[in-house]
Amino acid sequence: MKNEINIGLLGFGVVGSGVAKILNDHRIDLQHKLGVPVAIKKVLIKDKSKKRDTQLDPEVFTTNLDEILNDPTIDIIVEVMGGISEGKEAIELSLNAGKAVVTANKDVMAESGHELLRLADENKCDLFYEASVGGGIPLIRTMEDGLASDRITALTGIVNGTTNFILTKMKYEKMSYEDALAEATELGFAEADPSSDVDGIDAARKMVILASLAFSMEVRLDDVFVRGMKDIKDGDLELATGLGYTVKMVGSAEMDEGGIAVSVEPVLFPDSHPLATVNNEFNAVYIYGDAVGETMFYGPGAGSLPTATSITADVIAACRNLLLGVNGKRLHSSQHERKLKEDCDRFARYFHRILVKDKIGVLSNLAAIYSKHAVSLASVVQHPSNDQVENAELVFITHRMSRQQHLDVLQELNNTPEVISVLSHYRVEGE
Repeated sequence: MKNEINIGLLGFGVVGSGVAKILNDHRIDLQHKLGVPVAIKKVLIKDKSKKRDTQLDPEVFTTNLDEILNDPTIDIIVEVMGGISEGKEAIELSLNAGKAVVTANKDVMAESGHELLRLADENKCDLFYEASVGGGIPLIRTMEDGLASDRITALTGIVNGTTNFILTKMKYEKMSYEDALAEATELGFAEADPSSDVDGIDAARKMVILASLAFSMEVRLDDVFVRGMKDIKDGDLELATGLGYTVKMVGSAEMDEGGIAVSVEPVLFPDSHPLATVNNEFNAVYIYGDAVGETMFYGPGAGSLPTATSITADVIAACRNLLLGVNGKRLHSSQHERKLKEDCDRFARYFHRILVKDKIGVLSNLAAIYSKHAVSLASVVQHPSNDQVENAELVFITHRMSRQQHLDVLQELNNTPEVISVLSHYRVEGE
């Protein structure tokens, strides 16, 4: 029976220092829950001369990873360094050294998670990654444990706080995209280079992790259809609001006998839908199960202490497994072979905003295009264009159709002489 559990912390930035703070501030509570003390024995950093605001003894800091890996008294490695190549190598070395690993590295888990989980199985070690998705929201543990008896068929949600913050400011404070992004950066919600967030890559990586776990399948980043928020055009938010909708940047995944479909894109939700009311930097995810039906998880999607809370929860889980002697006994092999849905098997309603020449018969000609492709229209709105009086804008909201029908209609619209351009298009959810 172990008398104590020691941790090696790789990285001491915003998240790493948050983990250290929680472990220190809650050390008495943790010892009561586990029956043994838990302490950070070593912290890997790059520069020992840098001043740090911490209660940790300066002697715990090291620049040598081997000093941590080769220490037999260190039981758990917490990887919060960030970066793909460095993070992956550190996790591999830790697992090969027989250490349980906790990581918040979504980039590594999205691109190499299946490989690392197999390595964990081979080395009979735990690999936990709750904090890689959803910040302080316990999504991974809920799917692994709380919904283990159910079959998850779909999930959709806001998994990137930066884009949600920007869209909130644009809708409610009428900010421009540039001003909203600048405020997000100033508040620390956006990186200096925000492309991973606004282009949808960050959310796509999180959806790979969630879909792989939800569907027990090796989902890859290339499997995710991605449209960034830069595709949102001027006037779209106002138009959506006037029609009773809210634009949200969401990730979605679904599985049935035809396979899986995973996407990240701006989507229109009715204002009455709960996801339409999730604002600022908060995240929220809907999970659909055969037995439980719909469940929704909401909370802070980023930040030092929310993320550190998820990491510490994983540390506690790893500690319990070590104390019970079941470290590495949970297999992570996929149940289903990878199978992707074709566009003809993916169905949704769609919003099309089209700039046309304001002539007699244009509306009927465009309606005929939809009819030709067996697409039924739910609503049609026409109003003058903002730029020239001889032009007009048409907004069509369709009934459910396949994504292939959607693409075919867009292609024909773009080749129609009366159509100046298809200004924007979105999937419509929630009805």
